[in-house]
Amino acid sequence: MVPNQDEGLAKLAREPHAGQIVPAARRLLASWQRSQEYGVSAEIVDPAWAGPAASDSLFFQCGQEVLAGLHGTLANEPVSLMLTDADGLVLNRFSGDTSLLRALDKVHLAPGFAFSEREAGTNGMGLALADRTPTLVRAEEHYSASLRTYTCAAVPVLDPHTGRLEGSVNITTWARSSPELLLALAQSAAGNTSALMLARSQGHRTRPEPKGGVFRVQRERLDTGAGTLRAMSSGWTEALDQAVQALAAGRVVAAVGEPGSGRATLLGQALRQACPGSRILCAAVPAPEDVDYWLSLWTPELAKPGTAVIVENVHSLPAWAAEELRARVAGALRSLPVPAAGGQPTLAWAVTAEGLDAVPQPLAALVDTVVPVPALRERAADVLPLARYAARQTRLREVDFTRAAEHMLTSHPWPGNIDELFSAVQAAALLAETIDVRHLPSTLVGRPGPHLSRIESVERDEIVRCLSRPGTTVAAAAAELGIGRATIYRRMARLGITLPK
Repeated sequence: MVPNQDEGLAKLAREPHAGQIVPAARRLLASWQRSQEYGVSAEIVDPAWAGPAASDSLFFQCGQEVLAGLHGTLANEPVSLMLTDADGLVLNRFSGDTSLLRALDKVHLAPGFAFSEREAGTNGMGLALADRTPTLVRAEEHYSASLRTYTCAAVPVLDPHTGRLEGSVNITTWARSSPELLLALAQSAAGNTSALMLARSQGHRTRPEPKGGVFRVQRERLDTGAGTLRAMSSGWTEALDQAVQALAAGRVVAAVGEPGSGRATLLGQALRQACPGSRILCAAVPAPEDVDYWLSLWTPELAKPGTAVIVENVHSLPAWAAEELRARVAGALRSLPVPAAGGQPTLAWAVTAEGLDAVPQPLAALVDTVVPVPALRERAADVLPLARYAARQTRLREVDFTRAAEHMLTSHPWPGNIDELFSAVQAAALLAETIDVRHLPSTLVGRPGPHLSRIESVERDEIVRCLSRPGTTVAAAAAELGIGRATIYRRMARLGITLPK
């Protein structure tokens, strides 16, 4: 490391900058350390050229519109407005200051270049994406000397429906300019982008911020022998066997797949088999601003023998927190006794994520085994056993399903996976001892559509009830309802009803 890097790291570690709280300075220090590990030049930024950026995503279209409107009000100001994708690739750039544009071109801060931490070291957009939180990086806080003539504010943008990281809004200005309003302006633009995405995605309900939490996994909740979970599909049991073997050998496992597919449940079952008698803690990653307290809450338990830990949705963990967790796991392993030959691991732990490439690098490097968990639509044989389990857990006794209800459940693709199935069945189980089509959401054979009046809702439910009977044709349903075939097709289109597969 060259001397100016040593001095910069020491300064960040020693003194938080004015107006910053200690966690912000710690994030900057962690980012500088990662930049050093990535081998980023401390003198000149040389980001990779990725070619023309795609412009067909909802995020790009909405962000482009928001930034174009904001640019209209700041046309005479020395600022540059940019969007990046989730990997730090610059997608567009707005500025009315030609001297600023020429300067940005010299450091390649332009569309088509990647400005992640790995490519450009500590910078506003790279750190905002790594830590998934609003970020202000002042001139002297940049890792590369070539960026220290700028101050950058960046805010990550999440998909309002899925919570997936889409990219960031970035505002860059000269170092001599006042940075006080930059972050607020970037937060406003990011919020407007997310709101516009929500409005244009057929009004799906906004995904709430993850609250996180830590709880102990009880045997009866996840044991494969509990209730109707005894018989599961081959896709599930094969993934479970793979996880059991890896955990029993002391390896770190990442269960990857779609949200709600049962990744944490599978790991809980695997730990029960691989580490019998262990205390299993499940720690769900919260919103970035709550991560510091969340880590302090449960990581001291790592040093206690006979503990197993599942970290849920580790792909949402800020980069600084991933490094902190890695260090705490390493510290716990050093303090625990070494197991005898063939003995059970003293610390078993596993993570869940959407994919291995989404796991923060400090933790991804520790993963020994990746276990793909199939989505529920790929495990049709699991739908009814899981539905019966959910109903029994709701009413605390066995609940029956009519053939029509079973047909509706097995015909639905379940884009929300097990979470969506449990929500639908648990609500239905509160209404009846025998669940029929009329107790299930009519949207299970339809698509999201316009708000329906009470009369339209009754009409929709009746059409769905008739169509959901096994073997029923549209003509038969029309005859039962006393309307013509052409009429029922028109009403199905108007009410958003599609035929079950």
